[in-house]
This record gives sequence, C-alpha cells and structure tokens, in this order.
Amino acid sequence: MICKSTLLSLALLTLACCNAQKETKTSTKTSAVTSAKDSPMNKESNIIYFNEGENKFLKEYDMNVTFKGISEDSRCPKGVNCIWAGVAIAQVEVMGLATRPMVLNLATEENEGRKHQRSSPFNGYTVTLTEVTPYPESVNGAKALAGKYRIGITITKENLTTK
Repeated sequence: MICKSTLLSLALLTLACCNAQKETKTSTKTSAVTSAKDSPMNKESNIIYFNEGENKFLKEYDMNVTFKGISEDSRCPKGVNCIWAGVAIAQVEVMGLATRPMVLNLATEENEGRKHQRSSPFNGYTVTLTEVTPYPESVNGAKALAGKYRIGITITKENLTTK
C-alpha cells in the first residue's frame, strides 16, 4: 500500500512539474511577440521599420503596409570609388480599408529623369522612404543582400490646402 501511494505521489509531482514548465515557456513566447507587435514604430522619429516580406497593419493610419522587396540596388558599395552614388528602390504595397492594394516604388534618391521618387501620395497620406539597410559591400555586392533588406518609412498626413 505504501509503495502504491509513493508511486502515485511521484507521478502527480512529475505531471505538476511538466505543466509548470509548459506555462512558463508559453508565457515568455507570448510576451515577446506582444512587445514586438506593439512597437512597430520608432516613436521619437516616427520611422516605421520593415524587414523584407514583412506586413503590418498600421491602425493609426488605417493602412496595411507590406515591404515586398528591393527591385534595384545600384548604390555604390563601401570602399569603392563610383561616378554615381546609385539608388535603391523599395517596393512597398499599401492598402487602405476601402481601397485596392497599390505598389509604391520608393527610391533612396530623387531623380526626375529616371522617375525615382522618395515619396508618394496614398489615401490622403505621403509615404516616404527614409532608410534602406544594409549597405552593399564591394566583396559580395547587392546580390548577397537579397532577402536581408530592412527599410524605414515615414507616413505623414497630406496638406490639403486650396489657393
């Protein structure tokens, strides 16, 4: 009888320990996910960062934004002397609550001749590309950066003044 009660209490103790470990693991996972989703923006400069392929719904703008990728990265690599500084073009898909998706091609440098724009209007806002990282290096160039890009954008309310 003592043997059965000892085995039963050991089994219950083991199950209780396993359950406590599961609860600890799931609570740390959910807190990490919550904190990452709660702060998609750098509050000081209002820059919103996206990794390549990342999608975020920005409630304060009623807008869904997806960083599709970089269609061109001709920026002069570090450690190389170039005639032209080059440009990186990010494809950013935006969609409002009642609008169809629209892909904006935002460039790091303005160039009217090549139709490169840093900003583009959408749904009463102006979406501006502020940052593209990482910067290409002379060893591997931009091809090695595929899938590793991160951009920063700002979204500002358009001024709708009539003259």
